Amino acid sequence: MPIASPRHANDPALVALGLAIRAARKERGISQEELAHMAAIDRSYLSSIERGAQNPGIVSILRMTNAMEMTATELFAEACL
Repeated sequence: MPIASPRHANDPALVALGLAIRAARKERGISQEELAHMAAIDRSYLSSIERGAQNPGIVSILRMTNAMEMTATELFAEACL
């Protein structure tokens, strides 16, 4: 299991982003395992992102949004960021 980002874990922005990723994923009927595979990231890392425990890099965010056929702008709007 990935170690949480100690400086930013559970920051309200990361929690909002994680919830938006989870909502978009579920809306599309994609499991965590499927999204992680499509985005070329570890499933446990994705789980940590969705819980707001990780501060994902832009490349990871873009991989996830591309896999879900949405833009990063749409994702950030969903997260109200």
